[in-house]
Amino acid sequence: MSTKYRNKMKVTMTSIELKSPFKIFALLIHILNIANQLRTTNCLEFKKKGNWTKYYTITLWRNNDDIKKFVYSGAHMYAIRKSKRMVKEIRTLTIEADGLPSWKEAIILLKTKGKPRFLI
Repeated sequence: MSTKYRNKMKVTMTSIELKSPFKIFALLIHILNIANQLRTTNCLEFKKKGNWTKYYTITLWRNNDDIKKFVYSGAHMYAIRKSKRMVKEIRTLTIEADGLPSWKEAIILLKTKGKPRFLI
């Protein structure tokens, strides 16, 4: 993990499982809008990856307040409201760390410790 930040930061990891591969188009619109919103926040680092039905994001923040401001506003909040139509499961996990974990580590953490937000 990166050591370029002095204090422990908050890392939020998310996995999104779509109901079907055909929901990818709706999700991509939300991803673009959320990425634009993310650029206007106090997010320190961000990475994403995915395939037809499974998507992952990892963000690095200074504190929980910055996370909450992002999650409960703008394009992100809109996507949460619309997600029931396209998403089968969302898992999230926030940990303290010095930087972003590897994809391998993040995926294992999400599977073992991530909290399912809703199943549809």
